[in-house]
Amino acid sequence: MSVSDQTPLQSGFHARSSAAEVLDGIDLTGQTAIVTGGYSGIGLETVRALAGKGAKIIVPVRSPAKAEETLAGLKGDITTAPMDLADLASVRGFAAAMREALPRLDLLINNAGIMACPEARVGPGWESQFGICHMGHFALTRGLMPLIEQAPAARVVALSSTAHKLSDIIWDDINFERAPYDKWRAYGQAKTANALFANALSRRLKPTGGLAFAVHPGGIFTPLQRHLPKEEMIALGWLGEDGEMSEMAKAGFKTPEQGASTTVWAATSPSLAGKPGVYCENADIAAVTDPDSPMARYVGVDPHACDDASAERLWGLSEGLLGEG
Repeated sequence: MSVSDQTPLQSGFHARSSAAEVLDGIDLTGQTAIVTGGYSGIGLETVRALAGKGAKIIVPVRSPAKAEETLAGLKGDITTAPMDLADLASVRGFAAAMREALPRLDLLINNAGIMACPEARVGPGWESQFGICHMGHFALTRGLMPLIEQAPAARVVALSSTAHKLSDIIWDDINFERAPYDKWRAYGQAKTANALFANALSRRLKPTGGLAFAVHPGGIFTPLQRHLPKEEMIALGWLGEDGEMSEMAKAGFKTPEQGASTTVWAATSPSLAGKPGVYCENADIAAVTDPDSPMARYVGVDPHACDDASAERLWGLSEGLLGEG
């Protein structure tokens, strides 16, 4: 669960592998999964793929009307229940309802998130990206642990990002209470937190045979970009001057269905047995970033995002923020 564990398996998959290809031969009949953000973008494709293999899916929803519309065409055992990751009472209420309704939980996919949004506060005053992407999922996972521990080989998948390279945890100012708010640094911190969360959680799942992984799904156009003005996406090279997808994005970005592939691979692949807490990309374990590579910003995992000591420090800090430490 550290830098030394980040050794690719040569899984046979690649950046353009689809979720369906990754799940070929996998049978999830009898398994139950919760997928946050499961009615939009790659979360929707994750739900489609897992339900297609027989899993019972529960999607927590903040917008019931939107969820009903987007999930209507999917086949399988898919239900919804209300939850808002920005509201701890809502998260705890959802977890309590699941503990009443389910005997166990086989898969938890912490997929939902926000990116590069204007400064806002959630919960007891947390910076919103850290609060929603990390703390909301941290509280959810803690609330679901009795169910996860009842599964014989549960898996938890945390959606991180190559954006973790933008920032380590800002230990002395996590909520930007002193430094000026920087939306990209805040997003980077949140994605580092997702990776460290999976690292620390794997140690806590070991007694019951569970595993946790962090995944980078790849560059994908989804509603996650809703806070970015067109001009900024042009400056980033994602869009051309005409507002259409740039040639760079066409070459490097994935479809949402391809973006879901690493998530479902981490959730189901037998080859990850005995590989707790690793960070994955392109349906394989990611290598540690080569700082001399021209692709260093986009490929691999930086050491700060797979550091065991940092993972434990963040876990303890998060418990304290929830008032559980």
